[in-house]
Amino acid sequence: MNELALHPGLLLIGGALVLPFLRGHARSTAVLALPLAALFFLWQLPDGTLWHMQWLGYEISPLAVDKLSRLFATIFALMACGGGLFALGQQSRLEIPAAFVYAGSAIGVALAGDLITVFVFWELMAVGSTLVLWSAGTPAAWAASRRYVMIHLLGGVILFAGVTGHLIDTGDAAFARMAPDSIAHWLILAGFLINAGAPPLSAWLPDAYPEASWSGTVFLSAFTTKTAVYVLLRGFPGTEFLIWIGLFMVFYGIVYALLENDMRRILAYSIVNQVGFMIAGIGIGTEMALNGAAAHAFTHILYKALLLMSAGSVLAATGRRKCSELGGLFHSMPLTTICGTIGALAISSFPLTSGFVSKSMVTQAAIDGHLVWVWLLLAAASAGVFLHAGIKFPWFVFFQKDSGLRPADPPASMRLAMVVFAFLCIALGVWPEPLYALLPHAVDYAPYTAAHVLTQLQLLLFSGLAFFVMLPWLKRTPTLTLDTDWLYRVPLPSAARAVKRIHQRGQRGANALSGAIVARLSAGVRRHKQADGLILRSWPTGSMALWVMTMLLAWLALYYLP
Repeated sequence: MNELALHPGLLLIGGALVLPFLRGHARSTAVLALPLAALFFLWQLPDGTLWHMQWLGYEISPLAVDKLSRLFATIFALMACGGGLFALGQQSRLEIPAAFVYAGSAIGVALAGDLITVFVFWELMAVGSTLVLWSAGTPAAWAASRRYVMIHLLGGVILFAGVTGHLIDTGDAAFARMAPDSIAHWLILAGFLINAGAPPLSAWLPDAYPEASWSGTVFLSAFTTKTAVYVLLRGFPGTEFLIWIGLFMVFYGIVYALLENDMRRILAYSIVNQVGFMIAGIGIGTEMALNGAAAHAFTHILYKALLLMSAGSVLAATGRRKCSELGGLFHSMPLTTICGTIGALAISSFPLTSGFVSKSMVTQAAIDGHLVWVWLLLAAASAGVFLHAGIKFPWFVFFQKDSGLRPADPPASMRLAMVVFAFLCIALGVWPEPLYALLPHAVDYAPYTAAHVLTQLQLLLFSGLAFFVMLPWLKRTPTLTLDTDWLYRVPLPSAARAVKRIHQRGQRGANALSGAIVARLSAGVRRHKQADGLILRSWPTGSMALWVMTMLLAWLALYYLP
């Protein structure tokens, strides 16, 4: 064990426990310095297993570093810093400490060399994210957090059962590549997919994330689903049916985002959509596809945070989140509009943005693998992304018919956070080599070829044309969309209440029956305690002698019979 190796995730978690006791400039400095310190110490770590110990006879490795884990830990630390900068003006004393526990736990998962450590940090992530939701302090956030905990406790139990089965079957706790060839491995895969927002439980994400505060959703967007992408990359690369799960998520996210009126629910469904691209790449399983999935997770955290920062700025300034109540904000929020538009272009994989240099690797892997239908579906999905996130979000929030609202751009810390993330989205799009150097496999890929650029521009331009042609049908109205969470929000509570009523009626009936029986027995006992009753009645001496003789004969028979 390398005693000098400091665990970046534990550093961030430990710092989070100190933050509530700091005030003023000391707190602001710590909020920015802690993630940067975690990032600094991460890059001081050499590759290899740095911490290892015995626990219950199993070899565990809480700190193990390679290119894949370093990539994800890096973006998690950067996201914690950017999210902390954006949330500096947040009044809640709980949100940033909870978010840093959340981020530190995600880093812990990324640096875990064994399944036991993965599970411990996995559950700690659920605690941190739930506290981020609670910190919003609204009844809607409290209700959403209860449903969120319900789903993630279910996922945790499934993962725990799978890890336990794996330990029993193999006797080895190492977190390495697995195949879905046993019940234990299927349970582990199911636990990972629940956190990824895979069907049929995808609805937990758009149900919970939009109910966080204007800054809390920024943190929530980054860690849970991308940690799930990391463990799938590590544990189940090349598992073919993940391609179809990913494609389902891609189109599920597009359809619901197009139907939505709430700007943050649009972006939440977009998270499911984008994670679908990553999971499809993991299912393809080639080095190009795995590089593309990892790179897309990295860039997605940046542009999704930027989009949610712009949405959070609008929410903080106006108190409104429905597209039907917004519009014309570019007049008074020019910086927020520009940054939100850059994020929208990046998520749409517009050339010269970060999304283009990462998502195109996944589609190229489908072409290289002769997966024609997969490529066609991914191409169609790229056009759908431009419709719901690339155009719909900025158009209805910033550019549509003037709502009459004239809020100013947000405070300096929020503006700076958006500018930094917008710069990163463009810088990585223009110069992707630093990102490619971090990827787990050697990269032999040039994103800016004539074929790539022209194909993508054609998709984007024609989907943009389709948006404005169909604009009368796409205008948002105050509507409500039903998702699979309706099953555990309405029928499940109703069924629980019905079971409770049946139980209460049964209990009342049982109490009445037992009361009647006891009353009858008591009456019988009282009757026999009277003068002519069985107990107090006078018995002839001959009868008593006969009974004594009968009992004696019975005892002798039992004694002498063999």
